[in-house]
Amino acid sequence: MSGLTHLDDHGKARMVDVGGKPETRRIAIATGRIRMSPTALAAIRDGAVPKGDVLAAARIAGIMAAKKTADLIPLCHPLALDAVTLDFAFEDGALRATATASLSGRTGVEMEAMTATSIALLTIYDMAKAVDKGMVIDDLRLIEKRGGKSGLWRAGPA
Repeated sequence: MSGLTHLDDHGKARMVDVGGKPETRRIAIATGRIRMSPTALAAIRDGAVPKGDVLAAARIAGIMAAKKTADLIPLCHPLALDAVTLDFAFEDGALRATATASLSGRTGVEMEAMTATSIALLTIYDMAKAVDKGMVIDDLRLIEKRGGKSGLWRAGPA
C-alpha cells in the first residue's frame, strides 16, 4: 500500500517480520539533556538532592526502561539486550544523558537507546523537582546506530 514497514497491504498496523533477516551485532547511541537552574545542577553534583543519588536512580531507571521498550512502544520487538549503559555529563545549565544499547539480533536497538535516555531524563526531573520545577527536557535524539543492512549511521550536527 504505502511502503511503510509497519503497515500491511491493507493499511493495517503490523509488527514487521524480521524472522528471515540475518543476526548482526547492533548498537545504538541516543542522547538528550535536561536544562535546569544552577542550584539544581549543584545539588545533583554535590549529592544534596533530598530524594537521594539522582544519577544512580536515573541510570537504573534508564536501563530498566530499555528492557521494557516493547511494552511501551507499539509494534516494537521484544529484544534480548546484551548491554545498556547510561552516562551523564554536566554542561553549562544542563545535564546530558547518553545511552548505548547493544545486542546481536535481527532488528535494531534505536528505540531501546532512546527509551533509556528518555526515562533517565524523566527520573532526573522527578528526583530534582523539589529543587527546580522548571527543568526542561530537550535535544533527545539518536546520534549513532551500527549494524544491520544499513550499517553505520551517524547524526549530523544538532
